[in-house]
Amino acid sequence: MTIHDKFSLTDKVALVTGGAGLLGTEFCRTLAEAGATVYLSDQNPELIDRAISTLKGLAGKVSGVVINVTDPQSIHAEVEKIIAETNRLDVLVNSAALDPKFDPSHPRYYNNAFEDYPLEFWRDGLDVNLTGPFLVSQAVSKQMVKQNSGSIINLCSTYGLVGPDQRVYENTGKHKTFKPVFYSVTKAGILGLTRYLAAYYAGTNIRVNALTPGGVENGHEEQFVKNYSSRAVLGRMAKKDEMNGALLFLASEASSYMTGANLVVDGGWTAW
Repeated sequence: MTIHDKFSLTDKVALVTGGAGLLGTEFCRTLAEAGATVYLSDQNPELIDRAISTLKGLAGKVSGVVINVTDPQSIHAEVEKIIAETNRLDVLVNSAALDPKFDPSHPRYYNNAFEDYPLEFWRDGLDVNLTGPFLVSQAVSKQMVKQNSGSIINLCSTYGLVGPDQRVYENTGKHKTFKPVFYSVTKAGILGLTRYLAAYYAGTNIRVNALTPGGVENGHEEQFVKNYSSRAVLGRMAKKDEMNGALLFLASEASSYMTGANLVVDGGWTAW
């Protein structure tokens, strides 16, 4: 098998939750370019259509599916449709997450200090970020067990490895904001889920790994970019396509001897 063969996803089928997001769309593009039939899922049909419209030259390779990752019925119904259409499911990317960001496309989160953090927000975060990957993996793994193969990739975060440096979010003269507590807790939990599933499927050809991206630039304010970049060894934020190589590696046979691991692509953020 050549190195090109190892990275090929020809005849494979992939499901990407949160596929309409910044990284999710990039993941769908990468998997499709590697030869996979890709199902881009989100809970908002308009966002799905918008994301697919950006994937030029990949007509027929990427289809949209509406999935609410907190709703077992929604998940099972769409997974069953995918399997009915393709008779297999080889790759699952659990990318859907609540992630309060600090770029122009997201609302400002001012009332997120730990002392008064709303229980409702905490529960919402756990439902989407932790229970969601649990439910989707549960549904998809049934087919992977049946075919005795598959790669599950869970999206972690540097804040699942280390505590958030809240100084990054300081901006003179503006409201003080914090990366909220649920994000770190759920992303740390993702690593636990990853290791559990990897060990659970010991002796099979089902592999489960995590991918931990660093911060990705997306039109952030200059002060935030400066603050963040000062903490990264490479001195900058990531470009949106700089996780794609790692994602393809984990999805393909190139990582065939890798399971229960966490691949960190953070520009050195956690190396200090």
